[in-house]
Amino acid sequence: MKATFFMTYIMVDGWAGIASEILRLKPLVIYHLKNMFLVKTERDRENAMDPGSIGLPENLPSLQLYFLLGLVYAVVTPVLLPFIVVFFAFAFLVYRHQIINVYNQEYESAGAFWPHVHGRIVASLLIAQLLLLGLLSTKKAASSTPLLIILPILTIWFHRYCKTRFESAFRKYPLEEAMEKDIMERASEPNLDLKAYLADAYLHPIFHSFDDVEEKVEIRVDKDQAHVFSPSRSEISSDSPHHYVYHYEFEA
Repeated sequence: MKATFFMTYIMVDGWAGIASEILRLKPLVIYHLKNMFLVKTERDRENAMDPGSIGLPENLPSLQLYFLLGLVYAVVTPVLLPFIVVFFAFAFLVYRHQIINVYNQEYESAGAFWPHVHGRIVASLLIAQLLLLGLLSTKKAASSTPLLIILPILTIWFHRYCKTRFESAFRKYPLEEAMEKDIMERASEPNLDLKAYLADAYLHPIFHSFDDVEEKVEIRVDKDQAHVFSPSRSEISSDSPHHYVYHYEFEA
């Protein structure tokens, strides 16, 4: 059988990996080790029990690999497909449960990574189609091979259509939502001067424009006692920096 290695690989790495994901034996052992040697306070215990995030850099490439194997061996050895279907069925149930109930959501990308996944899926389709063309050209169906050349062309056209039609929704902020946000801001702050606010809204605070305000503080220095008139605390804690000019008057 041509796909014996990949069948074994899917069962050992895929099915067993899904089972280990739902059991989480490694985090359990690490938690007990931390609890024995490192945990001193309740905060340490909470940090030791932190499940972390799902880890897309580790899980997503493996899922794409199984998808590629399913598409490629659907042409060469279709008997591999049930193993792939079982893997994705278990993966859907397990990862759905883990994402909802176990892992912490550290960030929200709003689907910004989907164009990369879509590109890899299309690349897998192209590899499977080229493999189908090569396989049929070596068999008795070589005369029908030129008719299949349109498949990669249609796949590339579909990819370019999706890239032109939908990629902007993942890369740019929708104007409709931006308009709704502006309407909400006008309703909550009707006196907001948006043009003046945006003039230095994205500048570092040190570069913000401010008016130089000079305050004169009069200080009288006597022989026996010095009378100092200093600004109030509210004036000192104001946003714009103050420049003080001191006038000394000496009385003989």
